[in-house]
Amino acid sequence: MLLSETPTKEQARKRPTREDAEAAVRTLIEWSGDDPEREGLLDTPARVARAYEDFFAGYETDPKQLLTQTFEETDGYDDLIVLRNMRLESHCEHHIVPIIGKAHVAYLPAGRVVGISKLARVVEAYSKRLQIQETLTAQIGDAIWEALQPRGVAVIVEAAHMCMTTRGIRKPGVSMVTRYFEGDFKTNTAMRQEFLSLLHAPSGSFG
Repeated sequence: MLLSETPTKEQARKRPTREDAEAAVRTLIEWSGDDPEREGLLDTPARVARAYEDFFAGYETDPKQLLTQTFEETDGYDDLIVLRNMRLESHCEHHIVPIIGKAHVAYLPAGRVVGISKLARVVEAYSKRLQIQETLTAQIGDAIWEALQPRGVAVIVEAAHMCMTTRGIRKPGVSMVTRYFEGDFKTNTAMRQEFLSLLHAPSGSFG
């Protein structure tokens, strides 16, 4: 970096150490009214730090990079590609409590396709960050749209937010639905309806 350049916020921010994170957990335990030194809580700070590594592993992944390897050998297939009912686990950025639900992703290829596990990994990478569902849905859709340049992309996320069901207004059984449509899914009503109808079609367990 040149001396005349001003460091960005990301460059200026130093990531805390694991020891810092564990100390913060001990502080929260004590603030909550318990004793972080009692036997049952002695290892809790380390366990929480390890859990956070899993919960927020998406910060270590570039979702768009996952979509860089595509395949052209499709024998001319150019119809809908749909992944239904992908379990989604995220955390609300306002309260850091779980968001649990499922995601449905579809695209219309324009000559090239991507391995379906990569689509699932994109969902996973964005989910494992602090999120709001609206942003999460748009991020998944935008990544597929920009990386694959297909004729259309559709994403639907349905999830329950523990910040609403276990605290505050406490309304269990409520789920939130967000949608993203781009390309043909946005402009072609029949195509959009076909995608939506597939989400309600019977599905089986195949392995």
